[in-house]
Amino acid sequence: MNEFDFLHGSWDVANRRLTAPLGPGPATWTEFPGHSVIRPLFEGAGNIDEIVFPTLGHRGATLRLFDHATGRWSIYWSDSRTGRLDPPVHGTLDGDRGDFHGEDTYDGRPIRVHFTWFRLGPDTARWEQEFSGDDGRNWELNWTMDLTRTGRGGA
Repeated sequence: MNEFDFLHGSWDVANRRLTAPLGPGPATWTEFPGHSVIRPLFEGAGNIDEIVFPTLGHRGATLRLFDHATGRWSIYWSDSRTGRLDPPVHGTLDGDRGDFHGEDTYDGRPIRVHFTWFRLGPDTARWEQEFSGDDGRNWELNWTMDLTRTGRGGA
């Protein structure tokens, strides 16, 4: 249940996000910095982070919780612009990779969501987000975060 302990601490985050996911036409990407601080909860069975996007003027927060009954993690996202807790994605970590799936809406239409976490070493990690608008037949990568550790976290 302590699979996400590698994230505890502070990180610089290089973001790359698709400006119009699942939209028509060619993909246009935007890049922006972030800084995240991730703290443990429940002796490793959860953690919470806040990420600041200084050039965008808003923040986000992630809550990760381990469900002892199912053996799976749930990951919840919230953004300071909406104040809503988005529907979670659920999944597991296997070694240095984690896959998490869920359902949500985007632009008023139902979508499937896939998060992938990669532990790339003690001081680097990567997160990716994909959407599917056709019930999982096709996936579009629309956001990546490359994390570089700036400080260690404590329990």
